[in-house]
Amino acid sequence: MAEVTDDSFYDRADAHITLSNEQLKTVENLGKVSASMMFGTTRFNAWISARGFKSGEEMGLAREAMLNYFCEQYRMMLEDNLDDHINNFSQYMGAPEA
Repeated sequence: MAEVTDDSFYDRADAHITLSNEQLKTVENLGKVSASMMFGTTRFNAWISARGFKSGEEMGLAREAMLNYFCEQYRMMLEDNLDDHINNFSQYMGAPEA
């Protein structure tokens, strides 16, 4: 993840989280907001990826490599954040430790 991390990395991520938190004020189902955020992320990543190719055919040849890259990155980031929430559950969720 170091290659994409710069001084504003977490500020940009926090801006997306802030938007999702705002949406939670008007949408009762947390999963709907999460699904929208994931769709937006995948749509943006597909567009960013497409910019590096000269044709759809060329992009199609790299499809599996792109899927592997993005799935691997998502899994690593999700694992880090799940571990963070497990280790800091009381602090983040305002619940006493069992």
